[in-house]
Amino acid sequence: MKKGWIDISLSYLNMTELVDEQVVGKMFAKGKSYVDSLGLPLNSAMTADINGFSWGYAEIMYQNGIENLFSCLHTHHGMFPLFKKQIPFWWETQKGNKILVWNGDHYQTGNDFLLVPNSDQSKQYGVAGYTPEEAELQFKKTEERIFAHFDLLEEEGYALDFVPAMISGIVTDNAPPNPRMMENIHKWNERHGDEIKIELITLNEFFRILRQQEVEIPTYRGDWADWWADGVGSTPAPTKIYRNAQHKYRIANKLDPEATLGRADLLAKAEENMMMYAEHTWGYHSSVSQPWNTLVNDLDYRKAAYAINANSLISQHLDEILAKLGEESIQMNRKAVYKVINPHNRTVSDHTQIYIKHWETIDDSYFYLDTNDFVEVIDCQTGEILPSQVTDTSFGKQIEFLVTLKAREERLICLRRQESKPLRKNWNHAYIGTEQIADVASYVGYEHLVSPFGIETKDFSLSIDHKKGINRLIDKRTGTNLLHSNQEHSPFAGVYEVTPITSDACSERRIMGRNRKGRITERSVADLKSVKVTLDGPIYAEFELDYSLVGTKMYTVVLRVYKDLPKINVTVRIQKENEWAPENIYIPLPFSYGKCSDCYIGKTGTTFRPAIDQLPGSNTEFYLLNNGLTFTNGQQGLVIAVKDTPLITLGTLESHLVNLCSADTAWKNKEVIYSWPMNNFWETNFKVDLSGFYEFDYQLFLMSNQSSEDLLEKAAELNEGILTIAYNPKAGEI
Repeated sequence: MKKGWIDISLSYLNMTELVDEQVVGKMFAKGKSYVDSLGLPLNSAMTADINGFSWGYAEIMYQNGIENLFSCLHTHHGMFPLFKKQIPFWWETQKGNKILVWNGDHYQTGNDFLLVPNSDQSKQYGVAGYTPEEAELQFKKTEERIFAHFDLLEEEGYALDFVPAMISGIVTDNAPPNPRMMENIHKWNERHGDEIKIELITLNEFFRILRQQEVEIPTYRGDWADWWADGVGSTPAPTKIYRNAQHKYRIANKLDPEATLGRADLLAKAEENMMMYAEHTWGYHSSVSQPWNTLVNDLDYRKAAYAINANSLISQHLDEILAKLGEESIQMNRKAVYKVINPHNRTVSDHTQIYIKHWETIDDSYFYLDTNDFVEVIDCQTGEILPSQVTDTSFGKQIEFLVTLKAREERLICLRRQESKPLRKNWNHAYIGTEQIADVASYVGYEHLVSPFGIETKDFSLSIDHKKGINRLIDKRTGTNLLHSNQEHSPFAGVYEVTPITSDACSERRIMGRNRKGRITERSVADLKSVKVTLDGPIYAEFELDYSLVGTKMYTVVLRVYKDLPKINVTVRIQKENEWAPENIYIPLPFSYGKCSDCYIGKTGTTFRPAIDQLPGSNTEFYLLNNGLTFTNGQQGLVIAVKDTPLITLGTLESHLVNLCSADTAWKNKEVIYSWPMNNFWETNFKVDLSGFYEFDYQLFLMSNQSSEDLLEKAAELNEGILTIAYNPKAGEI
């Protein structure tokens, strides 16, 4: 390495954008620390296969001493940016720093020249072995291909007097080194070295040469959206587990920024597993052609294990932190006191939850009663009664209450039994009939604000059409319609696609190209069967919308609309059937904040406007989110927190010609957005079986006078929540 014969890339793995910027930064720092300890002046990174990186990735590289990036992209179901490859550019970060990028070709371009003797690409060898005659025949092909390659470069006006061609020991992923390639390199240089010379050099040497060239290198700003980010949609269950691990990871870092409360070994192991799950390869190459294969399923479970282990490890780490903050273990006859913690770096007003098991008591009373007024939530410091509501869950009685906490503030609350109130019957007014059906509209002196037809709160006016679903959503503070003017599908009413197999399972997928569907795709829209109000309490009402949807046996949308905050929680529950053909499930998010609003999304280390703030020629079809997205007109904003399933698509669901980002694609920023929780379209690597039970959570929240960064920070706060832990107060605390 010190002689410059072997090199080290300062990047680690080939990533999707699923990973957190803190995790990537730590891994890059480890790599830089390692090469520095060896006294190696290295400053370059190389990636292979993947063709896209979050804009924040550039800043993370820069902050960790990576000044150069060589991208060996693969245009299978993807495309290079800038509309042209084999060119350099400066990639400017949002903070104004720059890294030098070589927008390169495939990572095995050099193998196409047949420089490796007896290559399985050449098909020249016979049963007698690789003879001198066959070697000469292969070399003639080498000559034809290299000269043709340089003729093309000249025809295209290539500006430099050298061109890189990455090569592997043999044509396979994860190839071993192969010193025999030097035989043909020496042979070439002996015959043609005066015209075209071939030299094996290292990554860092390449960039040293490139930086010495007197050529004008353009500068570009923007996101480099990854064409291969959609692998997460083929494993929605472990991806949800991974996302939960990410939320816990961020909470742990906020609670313990100096890493003094938790366990460093658990944190490090969790970070390694988070990197491994977010790495771009999503299974074995025959996952679609042979989904029953033992190795296919072995690797599927191994991939999922990274998410599961990351979640387990970070949960243990967070438990250690919460124990230091006073969290108590399960105890009999414990006084119902809890510590509420805002882990975030700004004031938050939101709901949090306490769960009471069947064996726990409040003021020596068991919580068996089916009533909301059995318990009160009290602020121990002020004595204030906090608005609350109780519901039954599989985890016990859920007591949800509203609290406002300053940044990093902790507060003690307690539960106390409330005297039962007599059942009130409104027999003397036209509120409800003897059959207990409340279907009388509001009139003077009576407000009917919650019904199967919708809800009115101080913030929202939401209407439900009993054939389609949500058909009206108004921000009552401004009168703005929050539904997109071009919506085709009701919010959260699923859309299912399947492309019939006309040849075989792999070939059908291969011809899709950059579309994630075929021209013969069959599309079905969820059909609403019933609407019912399941809860109507002091702080929220809950609606259950049951749909039928092709490809599923259950598709249910649960709306929890809050009365004391401009917030709506949405849970989509799906029982998915098995299908070998390529398929997609979309969950419509047809929102905006008026015609003048822009859409911003949050990805690893960055916030930007899709189809606008991107590298020219980059992907505008879909994006992998960090916490969510927002629509804002500069004064008002609608935040959509996407908790479990990070992919979204932008624009029409029809198969179409793909628009690469340019100055003419800004219109796409205002297109309808769909959450994209499931797909199995890729002919290799993706898991083909999407069947099972799923639950995906979303939250809508209205805010005013906030920047796009602040709006997306709210999405993070909604996903991570406010913490409530069991706590035994010390003397004098209450």
